[in-house]
Amino acid sequence: MEKLKSEKTRGIWNRLPKPILGLAPMANVTDTVFRRIIAKYGKPDIFFTEFVSCDGLCSEGKEKLLVDLRYVKEEHPIIAQFFGAKPEYFYRCAKLAQEMGFDGIDINMGCPDRGVEKQGAGAALMKNPELAKEIIRETKRGAGTLPVSVKTRLGYNQESLDEWIPSLLEEEPAALIIHARTRKEMSLVPARWNDIRKAVEIVQKAGSHTLVLGNGDVKDRADAVEKVRESGADGALIGRGIFGNPWLFSKERDYRHIPLDEKLRVLVEHSFLFEKEFYGVKNFEIMKKHFKAYASGFDEAKELRIKLMNADNALEVREIIEEWLSHHRVHMASEVLQSV
Repeated sequence: MEKLKSEKTRGIWNRLPKPILGLAPMANVTDTVFRRIIAKYGKPDIFFTEFVSCDGLCSEGKEKLLVDLRYVKEEHPIIAQFFGAKPEYFYRCAKLAQEMGFDGIDINMGCPDRGVEKQGAGAALMKNPELAKEIIRETKRGAGTLPVSVKTRLGYNQESLDEWIPSLLEEEPAALIIHARTRKEMSLVPARWNDIRKAVEIVQKAGSHTLVLGNGDVKDRADAVEKVRESGADGALIGRGIFGNPWLFSKERDYRHIPLDEKLRVLVEHSFLFEKEFYGVKNFEIMKKHFKAYASGFDEAKELRIKLMNADNALEVREIIEEWLSHHRVHMASEVLQSV
């Protein structure tokens, strides 16, 4: 009976293939446009939105933030990720996620951004376990049948899984996504996947049915599968590895051997889609972090990047790419991108 109840609580998480391979949420990176590009060329098992402020969604400025919750049907299954420190706001945002048709809700308890922590949110919640538990309870109360997960870290200043994980398990989240570093370590040290194994063992020892996914320094599908196997986790999220590599999750194509002309044409496609979706809402400058990733790893990449960084719109991006491809046509036939 208890197992059936836990399976029902896990919702979409219970229907995903194992190991679960998902795209990690990254602010100003994994917006609906990039997710659509990824869904087209190499879809993961699950998507997350960028994290969105509960305070903002419960304020008069709500409309400006709703843009970060945009998605299309091709992005299902998709989880809405929220951050904040007011339980009542999480309740209201959970109801909003229901209304918008999301497949689940994730609570950010790991972001080390100082502005986020100043609110008592993100990683700061690791220092306030009682508030963290209340937030999970209120989110679940507002979520209805949607599963509620938590994305967190190994600890704040030091690894504290023995205290932190059991505290979270008291509220029976559907899944725990654990970044394999502490808040203090940010992303400055190698991710410690041996501690993901420790988290798995703590969950198993507690007799909990909560899923555990690891995150941190995952290069690609093969690396994710190996890290999951070694740690005993239920899955893994890939973050920075996806930059410039929409094919990263693909089972059909090797992202390391995508023809350069194809990669650059997808950059153009990405640029036009961004402009169409966010014109007048988001600055085109956001796209430039993608330019650096798409245009790298080949001869004269630096020169191309310099030109792209001066582009102000998608039309200019297309002109720059077409001119570059035309100029290098003789070399394009055999050249493929060798990703690091």
